[in-house]
Amino acid sequence: MTKAENRAAAKAYHQERMRKLDEEAEAARVKADLAELDRLRRYLIFGTQARRGGNREKLMKAIDEYVEEMTGDRTTLHAKNHKCG
Repeated sequence: MTKAENRAAAKAYHQERMRKLDEEAEAARVKADLAELDRLRRYLIFGTQARRGGNREKLMKAIDEYVEEMTGDRTTLHAKNHKCG
């Protein structure tokens, strides 16, 4: 392998490594955002003060729309697989 080929291979490896790190960082940011949105959504559903306000449904709809924009699935934060007993 010549020096130029070695440099090109090292550059390609570095670019691929940086791309993977960027993807992992973006996934971590999305996961953190989803956790906060889930916390807020649960507060709107179960919080006693939130039930008094008239904007509860609007806020939940806005959260669901934003989650859909982030993940492509509107129901990501919705409860799934409930089992009793």
